Amino acid sequence: MRRLMTLMAAALALTLGLTACAPAADPIEIGTNTIVLDVRTASEYTAGHLEGAQLLDMNAGDVAAAIPTLDPDAEYVVYCKSGNRAGQAVTLMQDAGYSNVTNLGSLSQAADATGIAIVK
Repeated sequence: MRRLMTLMAAALALTLGLTACAPAADPIEIGTNTIVLDVRTASEYTAGHLEGAQLLDMNAGDVAAAIPTLDPDAEYVVYCKSGNRAGQAVTLMQDAGYSNVTNLGSLSQAADATGIAIVK
């Protein structure tokens, strides 16, 4: 019984974790005031990123450091390698009071959702 409860708790945690970092499913319209954030590492960014994306390395603490300087009224779309770091960044931003923040998932999902080209 205890093993079953442990497995059920692990499955629930995994399900909630995957749901929390799930990318946007619908196409995203990028306006002139939309800010695209790439929260991967500098080397990942250099290998290819959405044109016009601003790099804020989640692993290096750049997102947390930048939050006080970002415009809280702007629209933000965020992506990373898989959607996990983007989900973490979105949560940090929302916890800080940002209300218009979207997790686009991975680089390829972000490119598909926005129509923005991947550049090097």
